[in-house]
Amino acid sequence: MNIVLLSNFTGVLVFDYPLSHVEAPGVVISSKDALEVINYAISDDKPVASIKFKQTILGSKAASIVSLTSSRGPSPSYPGVLKPDVMAPGSHVLSAWIPSLNKLDTTGPRTVFYNDFNLLSGTSVACAHASGMAALLKGVHPEWSPAAIRSAMITTANPLDNTFNPIRDYGNNLQFAFPLAIGAGQIDSNRALDPGLIYDATPQDYVNLLCSTNFTKKQILAIINTNKYDCPRAYYDLNYPSFIALYHDHAKWMDQKYTRTLTNVGESVVTYKAMVTAPNFSEVVVSPNVLVFMKKHERKSYNLTIKYKGNMERRVSSGSLVWVEDNGKHTVRSPIVVSPLVFA
Repeated sequence: MNIVLLSNFTGVLVFDYPLSHVEAPGVVISSKDALEVINYAISDDKPVASIKFKQTILGSKAASIVSLTSSRGPSPSYPGVLKPDVMAPGSHVLSAWIPSLNKLDTTGPRTVFYNDFNLLSGTSVACAHASGMAALLKGVHPEWSPAAIRSAMITTANPLDNTFNPIRDYGNNLQFAFPLAIGAGQIDSNRALDPGLIYDATPQDYVNLLCSTNFTKKQILAIINTNKYDCPRAYYDLNYPSFIALYHDHAKWMDQKYTRTLTNVGESVVTYKAMVTAPNFSEVVVSPNVLVFMKKHERKSYNLTIKYKGNMERRVSSGSLVWVEDNGKHTVRSPIVVSPLVFA
């Protein structure tokens, strides 16, 4: 049996959708091409079609693309921190596999192929990529905190695909993806090894964030699992490498201010200048917009203010803040999102 499926919905080829579990040769064609195929099948006495199996196609464009099944933000537990942070390879990833476990390939009800490799999709492989990258960074920079490692991964991620256009989203009709789908972009381990600047945070900073929520003391203790920290102050503005501003659905304006601190992990004397791309219907002000570091590990703080002017369409919009080193060696990029609160 061969299957010919007509569909304009590219998601039929995505992991966990019905076609991925059909154990028969098949092809998906768009309705645009369907008429030509049907006419050929009717008009020819002996219509012929062929399928090439086990082919590896290199240099596909555009790539990467956000999977339809990838999780989207904002985070329901705390929408004030932009999630996701980054995206990682997670669709049909070929990797090492336990030979004793049967692979998904079969030639019949009783014939199963065993192999040292397998194709998998989902967070099982995307998380492995990100975790492996974090371990690599920790090995090179053992003094870095988890927050510093995350910062390096976020600020060096690539928001562009291999056509040098913004990454597209399968879940949004292949439109350009928002940070609520890709975070800062696709992780880049080589760039993350030398990020130039990092946004660091201590355990107490996270406790201060928890204290700003509606969690009770008992709930906070259940999360942090220690009496070592308390709530000297409630502070929602975590030193995070991204920004998200949420406005009420009918708000006509909003001003939201953030304070961030950067640590120089690059050269001893260096200057960075701020380059801002503001989300639609918003103005973004950074002060100061020039940071001068006189030594390694020196810390400098700045304020960022998002001034939302109102949007009749009530849609998510995004931009970015990029700190650019004066010699161009490092760029430290943070996504900026403005979203109606109903999306949270």
